[in-house]
Amino acid sequence: MGQNAPFYHLEKLPPKREVVETIAVLRQTNRAATALAELKGVAGTIPNQSILINAIVLQEARGSSEIENIVTTQDELYKALTVNKLTVTPATKEVINYRTALFHGFNLLENQGFIRVNDIVGIQQELIDNTAGIRSTPGTVLKNDKTGEVVYTPPQDKQEILDLLSNFIHHFNQNEPDLSPLISLAILHYQFESIHPFYDGNGRTARILNILYLILNKLIDTPILYLSDYIIKHKADYYRLLNQTNRTGDWEEWIIFMLKAVEITSLQTIEKINKIRQLLEQTIVKVRLHSPKIYKKELVELLFELPYSKIEFVVNHLKVERKAASRYLKEMERTGVLESQKVGREIVYINKELVEILKR
Repeated sequence: MGQNAPFYHLEKLPPKREVVETIAVLRQTNRAATALAELKGVAGTIPNQSILINAIVLQEARGSSEIENIVTTQDELYKALTVNKLTVTPATKEVINYRTALFHGFNLLENQGFIRVNDIVGIQQELIDNTAGIRSTPGTVLKNDKTGEVVYTPPQDKQEILDLLSNFIHHFNQNEPDLSPLISLAILHYQFESIHPFYDGNGRTARILNILYLILNKLIDTPILYLSDYIIKHKADYYRLLNQTNRTGDWEEWIIFMLKAVEITSLQTIEKINKIRQLLEQTIVKVRLHSPKIYKKELVELLFELPYSKIEFVVNHLKVERKAASRYLKEMERTGVLESQKVGREIVYINKELVEILKR
C-alpha cells in the first residue's frame, strides 16, 4: 500500500530472514558487535558503575527528548535534580521523566528478567505523566512537520494494536535462533515505532526499549549505550528510512542505519568512559596529595556519581555529620576539584571538569 494509505497494514514479526540478513547487513553487524563488546569491557573497568549509569543516562534523557523538540540544558537538568523545590521548565521536567522511566524499565528487567506489554505501558506513563494508555480513538496520523503531509498512518483499531504489541513483546523476550540480536534490535525498533501504540511518547519509549533489549541479551550489563545523539545528527535519514521500510518492505538500509548507530555510539561512549576514568584517577591522586586528611575514595566517587553535589548528598552517602560534609566539600573546592554556586537557597558544588567531558 502507498505511504499515504489511510489503513496501512503492518505485518507481524518476524520478517523473512533473507530480506534482513543481506551480506551488507551481516558485515555491518560484525562491526557493530565488535564495538559493543569493547564498550562492555571498558565499562567494567570503572570501579563504581553508578558513575557511568547516572552520567550517561542523563545525557540520553536530554538527547532522546531533543529528538522530540523538547530542549533543555545540562545545567538546568542537574540543578533540578540537586536542589529541592526548584522551579523547573516543562522541558526540563519532561527530560527528568525520561530518566525516571528508563530506571523504572531497568529495575523491572533486573527483577523479573523480561518485559510485558503492561510494563511498556508503565514506562510510557512515567514518561508522559498521564494514564491515557494505549490508543483507543482512531485518527492518529504522522505528518511532515514542514509540509503537513500525512507520511504514515499507523494501525487505528485498538485490538489490532494490542495484537501487534503482543507479537512485538513475544519477539522482544525471545532470542531468534541464529539471528544476531543487533539485527533484531533494528527490526524491533522499527516495529514499535510503526505500531505507534500511544498518543504521545512513542519515540522515547522505543529508545528506552532499545537499551533494555541490549541488557536482556547481555550485550551490555548496565544502561550505558544510547543512540539518541546519533539519531539527532541523522534525524532526516532516520525518518526517511522508517517511512521507506513502511512503504517498500525493504529492510536493508534501515537495519544498516541502526547498526551504524550502535557501532559509532559505542566507540564514542568508549572514548567518554576512558576520559571519565582518567579524570577519576587524576582526582584521586590530587586529593590524596593536597587534602590527605579528608581523602576518602567514596567521597571522590560520589562527586563523579553526582557531578552537582551538596552537603545533604555527602551526609546521606558517607554517613557523616553535616559539619564534616561541609568541610569535605569546601576543601574539595579549595583544591580545585569543585566549584560552588548558589542555586535558590542552596549551595551546589560542581565537578566542572567532569561536566565538561559529559557535555562533549
